[in-house]
Amino acid sequence: MTEAALDDFFSDDIILPAADGYKLAATLFLPRGPKRHAVLINSATATPRKIYRGFAGYLARRGSAVLTYDYRGIGGSRQRTLEGYDQPRSLSGFEASMADWAALDATAAVNWMRERYQSLPLNYVGHSFGGQALGLLPNNAEVSRALLVAAQAGYWRLMTAPERYRVFILLNLVGTPLTRALGYAPGWTGIGEDLPKGVFLQWTHWVNSPGYLFDDTTLAGRGNFSNFKGAMRALCLADDPWATRCAVELMCAGYSAIRPEVVTIAPGDVGAARLGHFGFFRAEHRETLWRSAAEWLGVE
Repeated sequence: MTEAALDDFFSDDIILPAADGYKLAATLFLPRGPKRHAVLINSATATPRKIYRGFAGYLARRGSAVLTYDYRGIGGSRQRTLEGYDQPRSLSGFEASMADWAALDATAAVNWMRERYQSLPLNYVGHSFGGQALGLLPNNAEVSRALLVAAQAGYWRLMTAPERYRVFILLNLVGTPLTRALGYAPGWTGIGEDLPKGVFLQWTHWVNSPGYLFDDTTLAGRGNFSNFKGAMRALCLADDPWATRCAVELMCAGYSAIRPEVVTIAPGDVGAARLGHFGFFRAEHRETLWRSAAEWLGVE
């Protein structure tokens, strides 16, 4: 184990086998004292797991075993070149979709945590796509409590203006032609990290559909939404132009076996100038957003 900068938890970088054997980069955070909960943190699209390190460490200090991981093609789960200075290999020709991220990667992460910590309740934190993915998982019934952060049905017309028009142009008029030409979606267009071609094109298809992923008749995992019967709280950050209240509610409606609690948080509620799509995970919210989230998850 590698000792963290703060001496009240450990962190260790590990390899997590996906359902098809693909090697995913992951980090396990453990408290120095007794482990009382297991928490799986699931990332947003094009977002590496390092973004969630601070929040994961916070939960570990409060007695949780926490796992973060990168979806295939992202961060440490992107394959490396065999020559030179261990640079990331081009994603051109790399086969992956958002459905794969859920069915192969997130499903395996839930299984890994459930098998390793059988005696502990398993909680799930899903940021953006991470919250969408929960409904697609065949094993989502293993999750006791799910905290969704800015997790939405991302139809472009549900975003605020003018951001909705920027996103439409970026995905359809810039990103799609580039992706088809290059064989992958380059991050420098403004999407975050580079994305595999299949991920980007499926994401764009969903964003163009009024029901988002619920309109995708090829998506086998849609039927798993009704299997989740745990507690769910969905956080809507009031100044987030992507995960608006109506978009969050549409995503939550897919969890038909339960009645998710949707909570809107304005920046002023926590003494912040802005929050946006990623603001929840900034360390400055340790005593406000993080504390409230940990208490709801039951992490004492």
